[in-house]
Amino acid sequence: MQKDSKTALGFVGVLVGLILISIAIRTGGQNTSSANAPASVNIENGVQIIDLSAKGGFTPSYIEAKAGIPTELRVATNGTYDCSSSLLIPSLGYRKNLKPTGTETISITEAQAQGTLNGTCGMGMYKFKIAFK
Repeated sequence: MQKDSKTALGFVGVLVGLILISIAIRTGGQNTSSANAPASVNIENGVQIIDLSAKGGFTPSYIEAKAGIPTELRVATNGTYDCSSSLLIPSLGYRKNLKPTGTETISITEAQAQGTLNGTCGMGMYKFKIAFK
């Protein structure tokens, strides 16, 4: 192989690597197909229940829910030892390190169940949104 061909091949390899790293950073390292999976949103006894999974990110990362009704956000962990076990929801003043396995229930009042609720891991790498409509 000639020197120019080796150089071009090396350049292409580096370029492909940078593209893959860029995609991983933009998606937060999450599998985008599971990140956009349909959320489990149900109403039980007048309370809206939203189920969210925390492990290697938050699944789903986008949830649509009904606005203006009392809501419980149930965050399930199962062997979660990554940064998604550190949960922050700034608009609720919520910050907690979740147990590695279990379910944490977060109450959201009617007044708080408006607009968009943003949540993140402790490092800001993994994010989720709840759009109350």
